[in-house]
Amino acid sequence: MPDRRQLILGLAAAGLVPLAARAHHGWGWAEDQEFSLSGVIRGVRLGNPHGELDVEAADGLWTAEIGQPYRNDRAGLTEALLAAGTEVTLEGHRSRNPDERLMKAERLIIAGKLYDLYPDRS
Repeated sequence: MPDRRQLILGLAAAGLVPLAARAHHGWGWAEDQEFSLSGVIRGVRLGNPHGELDVEAADGLWTAEIGQPYRNDRAGLTEALLAAGTEVTLEGHRSRNPDERLMKAERLIIAGKLYDLYPDRS
């Protein structure tokens, strides 16, 4: 059984987890102005709390947050569409931190077709 000090340290550390987990949720971390990025998908991670794409653009490798599973499904995005090697244009908002190659995508364009993840934000 842990002693009192270990218990206190454990509870304190557990209290920090939600702060780290919220670091990139929502929109507060992103710039207000619209941003567009075109490139080739190099990696895909789908699931909760949101999916992510690694996109190789002219200026390097970017991470693009896409929607939660229900948003991706509603927009018509499938794993097959998001396969590595697929050319994509992402529209949304980049990180306020200019040193990060990170963006939150609202819309994706693949093979000329628009996939709108956040139609209420368009």
